[in-house]
Amino acid sequence: MSKIMVLPVESRDYFVMALRMARLSLISLVLLAILFFPNKQTLAHCDGLDGPVVQAARKALESGNVNFVLPWVRKNDETEIKDAFRKTLAVRTVSPEARDLADTYFFETVVRIHRSGEGEAFTGLKPAGRDLGPAIPAADKAIENGSDRDLINLLTDEIREGIEAHFMRVLAKKNFNADHVKAGREYVKDYVEFIHYVERMHEAAQGRVHGHYPEAGAGGENHANDSN
Repeated sequence: MSKIMVLPVESRDYFVMALRMARLSLISLVLLAILFFPNKQTLAHCDGLDGPVVQAARKALESGNVNFVLPWVRKNDETEIKDAFRKTLAVRTVSPEARDLADTYFFETVVRIHRSGEGEAFTGLKPAGRDLGPAIPAADKAIENGSDRDLINLLTDEIREGIEAHFMRVLAKKNFNADHVKAGREYVKDYVEFIHYVERMHEAAQGRVHGHYPEAGAGGENHANDSN
């Protein structure tokens, strides 16, 4: 029969305090999701044919209104997007084949310029239906449905599991024999990882997340000064 470890009072109090850190606001949870899921995967969300940038580009072409896609690029990139938009509309009427080629050209142009605004290289459009993990689809679904409940539950569970796993590893090695240096180093390794884990969550909750116009003030100022 396996033994049940009973934590001392001070350890339980610390554990409860750690778990309370998981009860973050929605904004903090979204920041944490971006932080702990691979950054390249997050950025690649905008590269997909079913991603938000291409969806906006499709809507612009279908409606004939370029303004649907302009929010996804910086203000100083609008001229290039509008020029590509006019060329695409002109070519789309030639034939179904020309329409497909023109649309792809416009999608690639918009995504390339969007990625450039993020400080990232464009590596081509990605196919629809890729596995983006649970967080990104949950975030999009929350916006679509107007409810953040499932998103909060998903991320809260993952954060809680992460804290518990790191904490229990540290606790299990805390009372090492001072004469066993190897055991001491194992404790220090797990301790540092635990502290860094908590520190990264706190920093993510307090700060802005990179990904949208990293240059200082570029995105906010450009959109703030846009009167259209």
